[in-house]
Amino acid sequence: MFGFGRKVENLVAPVSGRVVGISLVPDATFAEKMLGDGIAVDPSTNKIVSPCDGTLTMVSETGHAFAVTSKNGLEILVHIGLDTVKMHGHGFKQLVKPGGKIKAGDPVIEIDLEMIKHEGHKTITPMVITNMEKVKSLELSKEPDCFVGRTVLLKVTLA
Repeated sequence: MFGFGRKVENLVAPVSGRVVGISLVPDATFAEKMLGDGIAVDPSTNKIVSPCDGTLTMVSETGHAFAVTSKNGLEILVHIGLDTVKMHGHGFKQLVKPGGKIKAGDPVIEIDLEMIKHEGHKTITPMVITNMEKVKSLELSKEPDCFVGRTVLLKVTLA
């Protein structure tokens, strides 16, 4: 009744950079929350990390996206850049194979930021919860900038 014992999960920044509201991502799939709700980062560094403890459940063939399932069952998608699937893996180095346990802050993908920009793609990196039915509420970071693996970008109260 009072919410005591309700589980809260903190999701940390998958990359350092400028924090961007999900509705400001210049891609309707993310801005209109078609895949779920979340937040985005315009990256300033090249290591992309897990936002939480859990299992690395998926890494795209091209390395431009990955998914982590948290210990509480949240499914989090990290999508590196926009339309970066068209790069066919160039500029993306997978550091971990899917299926294993992972900790918040563990590196998953290394990117070549300059190559992504040179190829004409936006580097903005959305982080969305794809199973919103498990979420009671989301508290978004009000910080303008974040630090990889340290800044809490999303506080999720589980349903």
